[in-house]
Amino acid sequence: MTEKKIWKGSDQYICDPELAQAFHMARVLAMPLLIEGEPGTGKTELPIQFAKDTDKPLFVYPAGSKSNVEQFVAKFDHVKYLRDSQVEVLNAQREAQGVSKKLSTGGRSTDRLDDYVIRGPGALSYSSPNSVLLIDEIDKAPREFPNDLLYALSHRKFVLPESGKIIEVSEQDMPTIVITSNREQELPTAFKGRCIYHYIAFPTPELMKEIVLKHHPKTDEKVLNKAVDVFYQMRKIGLERAPATRELLNWLKYLNAYDQEEALEHIKEMDSSGILIKTKADMEKVKTRAKYSTTNSI
Repeated sequence: MTEKKIWKGSDQYICDPELAQAFHMARVLAMPLLIEGEPGTGKTELPIQFAKDTDKPLFVYPAGSKSNVEQFVAKFDHVKYLRDSQVEVLNAQREAQGVSKKLSTGGRSTDRLDDYVIRGPGALSYSSPNSVLLIDEIDKAPREFPNDLLYALSHRKFVLPESGKIIEVSEQDMPTIVITSNREQELPTAFKGRCIYHYIAFPTPELMKEIVLKHHPKTDEKVLNKAVDVFYQMRKIGLERAPATRELLNWLKYLNAYDQEEALEHIKEMDSSGILIKTKADMEKVKTRAKYSTTNSI
């Protein structure tokens, strides 16, 4: 049944109104939701938390430089098929020799080609009505990968290799599909045309505090305010790699190991900047600014 209720997030995930609306449209229209935005803005967490909150099966495909449709949909196990073929020949010979005990193929038969098809996240999700499918960081995959997905997205079906079995899903049972991209490369126009599109802007400081408290609800208010203030100042000073949400969450997790006074001292001294900063040049820049700051901030 088509999902009609807008999902506005959960105890673990804040879904802002614009994202909630885009996600809702994608589910109602049975189309994938393509989310772009900076790393650490919650793109990947959306389908994970939605599946968890609604108790739906989740299938994940992390895209990479060697991604292909065979990995995503299904592949035929030629080695196992060949081995079972040899076992069947041996069993025929043993039977001819009067040996009644047969060698096992684990219940598989070379007459049933589908026994040798290893289904990937795509085929598994299409076989599980109203499941959730995440294709993560599709921009890391070769350009032909999103192009090869066009047929399945348009016709809601996959054809399994060798066996020719068709896995088809109705619009009502279509998985909730979320595709994420960090824009490392531009995706094909035809592919984007098959998706509902949404760009997640980086959270405001106020929203960021809400996000932090979702993950670390016992964070001291003064420590939270100071850490978030420093975090956003760091994002404005022209670093090679500005810290993202995941770095801030890790930093607060570390700071929460101390009492308020000690945590504030760690923020002032920036002695835990390795949690936020990931390059040598950025580290030197942050330490220099911290050393000569007259305001006890970056």
